[in-house]
Amino acid sequence: MRHFLIVLLLSTTVLHSQIEVSSNVKNKKQYFSIVDGTTTVNILYDSSDNILIQKSATFLASDIEKVTGKKPEVLSSSNQATGNLIIIGTIGNSAIIDQLIASKKLNVDAIRGQWERFIIQTIQNPLPNVKEALVVVGSDKRGAAYGTFTISEEIGVSPWHWWADVPAKKSDNLFVKKDKFVSKGPSVKYRGIFLNDEAPALTGWVQETFGSFNHEFYEKIFELLLRNKANYLWPAMWQPRAFAVEDPENAKTADEYGIVMSTSHHEPMMRAHEEWGANGGGAWNYETNKEELQKFWRGGIERMGDHESVVTVGMRGDGDEAMSEGTAVDLLKNIITDQRQIIADVTGKPAENTPQVWAIYKEVQDYYDKGMRVDDDITILFCDDNWGNIRILPKKEDLNHKGGYGIYYHFDFVGGPVSYRWLNVTQIERVWEQMNLAYEWGVKDLWIVNVGDLKPMELPISFFLDFGWDADMKASDLPNYYLNWADQQFGSEHAIDITEILALSTKYSARRTPEMLKPDTYSLDNYREADRILEEYTQLLDRSKTIYDKLSQSYKSAYYQLVHYPIEALKNLNEMYISTAKNKLYASQNRASTNMYADKVKEDFFKDADLSKYYHETLADGKWNHFMSQTRIGYTTWSNPAVNKMPEITYIQVPSEAGLGYVAEHGTGRGRFSRSGLFASSLPKFDPINNQSYYLEIFNTGSDKLNYSLQAKDDWVKLSSEKGTVTHEEEVFVTIDWNIAPKGINTSEIVISGAGREYKVEVPIRNDLPVASGFIENNGVVSMEAANYTKKLDSKSINWTVMPNMGRTNSSVTIEPANAERQTPSKTSPSLEYVFTIFDGGDLKIETYLSPLLNYKKNEGLKYAIAIDDEQPQIINVNEEDTKPDWEYPDWWNNAVTDHIRKKQSTHKAIKPGKHTLKVWMIDPGLVFQKFVIDAGGLKPSYLGPVESVYLNP
Repeated sequence: MRHFLIVLLLSTTVLHSQIEVSSNVKNKKQYFSIVDGTTTVNILYDSSDNILIQKSATFLASDIEKVTGKKPEVLSSSNQATGNLIIIGTIGNSAIIDQLIASKKLNVDAIRGQWERFIIQTIQNPLPNVKEALVVVGSDKRGAAYGTFTISEEIGVSPWHWWADVPAKKSDNLFVKKDKFVSKGPSVKYRGIFLNDEAPALTGWVQETFGSFNHEFYEKIFELLLRNKANYLWPAMWQPRAFAVEDPENAKTADEYGIVMSTSHHEPMMRAHEEWGANGGGAWNYETNKEELQKFWRGGIERMGDHESVVTVGMRGDGDEAMSEGTAVDLLKNIITDQRQIIADVTGKPAENTPQVWAIYKEVQDYYDKGMRVDDDITILFCDDNWGNIRILPKKEDLNHKGGYGIYYHFDFVGGPVSYRWLNVTQIERVWEQMNLAYEWGVKDLWIVNVGDLKPMELPISFFLDFGWDADMKASDLPNYYLNWADQQFGSEHAIDITEILALSTKYSARRTPEMLKPDTYSLDNYREADRILEEYTQLLDRSKTIYDKLSQSYKSAYYQLVHYPIEALKNLNEMYISTAKNKLYASQNRASTNMYADKVKEDFFKDADLSKYYHETLADGKWNHFMSQTRIGYTTWSNPAVNKMPEITYIQVPSEAGLGYVAEHGTGRGRFSRSGLFASSLPKFDPINNQSYYLEIFNTGSDKLNYSLQAKDDWVKLSSEKGTVTHEEEVFVTIDWNIAPKGINTSEIVISGAGREYKVEVPIRNDLPVASGFIENNGVVSMEAANYTKKLDSKSINWTVMPNMGRTNSSVTIEPANAERQTPSKTSPSLEYVFTIFDGGDLKIETYLSPLLNYKKNEGLKYAIAIDDEQPQIINVNEEDTKPDWEYPDWWNNAVTDHIRKKQSTHKAIKPGKHTLKVWMIDPGLVFQKFVIDAGGLKPSYLGPVESVYLNP
């Protein structure tokens, strides 16, 4: 977010909607000069202030140098100050700031005593021999740091300047408009990330770059967090990670940077789990080894000292497993009571004076569901299901819990149904929807997200932390978030194009994790799905390469990391699997192209390795070696294979003599040789409203070239080609000239000839359609994207909200506010309407596509209502089959997270031909509608479902 105006004097190009760039400032009296020609301000802080203020001043000086080439001097005493200054400090810790407050030159009433707030203000004559100063004052140390990094961001230094090689936006001069900016406080108190599942990628990189997970590595993490206005970290913790042990400077460095340290959901009392085995403490069992565990935990609190921390309490089993087969509520209560006593004994203060968190992760939620509660000062950390779907939220009557609530969220996970760790598969729209749901249900105290190796997750990390800082963001703001982020990383010239590329890239990657892609994921037969997926990626890659080629050399590395590589890698991976599917199918048809597709699979498999090699060895001169080393090809269970394994392929011995075969799109049967040399099949039915175009794919079964011809029986049947010569296969498209086609229901015929064979294909048409409007049936199917409703009805306090780009194929619709009260369907309650037309009467089945959704209310299930025309609304319980906890991986959950969709079916009896209205009512908030598919007898299997139907205005 841009909050105050900074003018960069270099050219007349506008780099950002809130940044003026010009070669001159007409009235310099309106601006504070940071750099003006050869004149550069110095930066002043009070040496008695917190060490984070000194670090912030040093970072700002370096950032100004990145932009202008001129570096301010950093001063620690006002006795050294002359000329204009930037002054940085905190209330009550900086004598300079306190003097400005006492002299009434600086009014800080708006932020005094607040959490992480700041003021940026220009002040005249702040000190002797100082005419003017730009003052950054924080309510606390992090507030001052955030204010300082806000200036860095505004002058053109990205938070990702080091972690993604984003260059600073160069300028000869810097001016800040004289004004007073007062920040809001953060929406969420603790906001941070969890480095997890970090081998081999992050681990290999850290060992090569820093030697270990030492304080030099963590300094880069802490700086990144501060630049993103975050304050909280769960450190890397898998073998042999132990934050406070691996480098004794780690904890001290975190404290100096103002980062609040904690430990993950299964590591209580500030101890890394790896320490337990290293200490030889015996069984991780409180019933049999209580004394050793208490000794171990006491050591963690003693080591914590005065460092700002949030202590994880509770206990799970050894190695992130369940503590016991059952739910030992009394045991866990005793554990937490004993832990709090240790905290009080060691700190010499009541336990409630030390921030604590209880993570109800996986089976621990059973304890909460059965009524277990903790002391009122302990933050309760709810969790998602490891796949971005929140499992439970507080009841409204529980919102008076003093310790508040948090969410542990995931962008990365090792576990069932299949781990996902390689690339970003998270849409920011989905993060907004789930975290907005959490926020509106009162989860405002702690947001932590598992980012795995960190590096591939730059965009969602930015969004998660920005949203935690300022949750006053609506769904309609999301496209602008992409735009602002693209502008921040790459400048404004290509920001709009990059915005569209990022939005589509994350939509495509989120459809299914790369690790779960299979040859049969996308249909070869129906709705041209596999080829459509590949074409989408091909077009996106072409667009991305065009931008890459246009960017200046300084931006290419950042663009490749943040935008281009994921597109190129996933296009290649999807192509490999689709080629594998074609290889298998074509082998069964004896096609000459079978071996070509086998070769293509091999080519793409090794190209995947080449792309990783470029990322590791050439990109940024090898700075990011190892980061793309997570395996992603060849999963057979939830756990990753040791190495990438190419899919199985088939080679056939192709005869030399040409042979004719064909496939009719969506048709009945495929071309085969028969004794008579004649094989009949049919294309789907054509009609003038849908004005379909279906293909006949002619294929060769020999290595010699195949000469073929097609002849239509009637002149109203049009062919894109009537003859050809083919080595492998090609498509001939069939359309109808409706100006001369006969009325009513008729059938024509196409004869395919070649290599001494002949086949007949029927061409059925229907040219007697009723008056139609809305979404039009096509061969027994009506498909409607949820965002393209015909009409919506909101109530006084509840409204339908479109989430642009959210979902697998288009945009989605949900209810705002997300904590609205349950509604009873009525003529005046919130509803959506979709007008559609069917050609034949009968029973209809409707598949409602929803984003995966868990019963966060923990009631009988979340519901909506659906009807056609004036039917009695059917109440659909989205969670009716949720008989097992999601952490046990039941089939319904596996299917939902694998496909990134949840389908609910309703049946509607004896619907007459003609125009109708599908009606959907809101009952519970939190449901996200992506698509409605009406099956009138023609629905065919596919991953994404049929493309949206033709729409005629009612």
